[in-house]
Formats: sequence, C-alpha cells, structure tokens
Amino acid sequence: MSSAQASRAGRQEFQHYNHADLQAAAARVEMLAKVMDSAIPVPGTNVRIGLDSIIGLVPIVGDLVSQAVSSYIIWEAKRLGVSNWTMARMIGNSALDTVIGAIPVLGDAFDVAFKANLKNLTLLRQHLEKTGALANGPVIDGQSRRAD
Repeated sequence: MSSAQASRAGRQEFQHYNHADLQAAAARVEMLAKVMDSAIPVPGTNVRIGLDSIIGLVPIVGDLVSQAVSSYIIWEAKRLGVSNWTMARMIGNSALDTVIGAIPVLGDAFDVAFKANLKNLTLLRQHLEKTGALANGPVIDGQSRRAD
C-alpha cells in the first residue's frame, strides 16, 4: 500500500449533504430523541418522561424496541459524519440505557433519569456546531494534509 493510499485509508470520508437535507436529518433526530426521552410532563413535578420509559415497562421486548429506535439515532449521526470517538460515546450511552433498563423496576427508574437519546442528541449537536454544519453563514470546506 502506498503512502497516499494509507493516508486516504486513515482519513474518514464524510457524506456531503446540502443544507436542507442536513437540517431535515437533524430535525428528525431531535424530534425522535425528545419523543423517546421527554415528551410527557409528569403532573405536579418538573420531571418529563418519554416513550422509552413507557415501552420499557414491557419486559425485554420494550427494551429491544427502545434500543432499535436509539440505533436509528446513532445511524443517522454516523451518516452526518460524527467522529469515531463520538460514535463510541453514543453507542455507550445507548448500551448502558438498554442493559440497565432491562433490570425490573430499577431499570424503569433509570430510564426516566438517564435519557440516553437526549445525551446522544447533544453529542450530535456539538459535532454539527463544531463542523459549522448548522451555521447560517458560509462555511469554508476543505481538506488538510500534514507536511512530513
């Protein structure tokens, strides 16, 4: 393998989206994360729950359905070009939510408190802001190469 091929192999290739497609993908992820983790206010408290907490009450199947939805959020983030480190953090959040969420009673309380999908949404937003993808003005896009 030549050094140019090694350089290309080590560099992560990102899909390029036009601004409208990127905005639509980010809006889908935001809506889904909020529905799953904070859509329903608990009367008389400042606590909000989502469908994750409700469907998690169904043993095993509910947790698997919640994991499938969380996996979609992670897949969409990967399509939007998050780094491998951010991807690992998102997968960790989701796995922790699924594993502990599967424990009867304790897992249901954990689902209410942990809100893995909102944590993953925050990670995605940080990535999009860092890369300038959500900026309204012009973004300078290019590649850099280290001089050896």
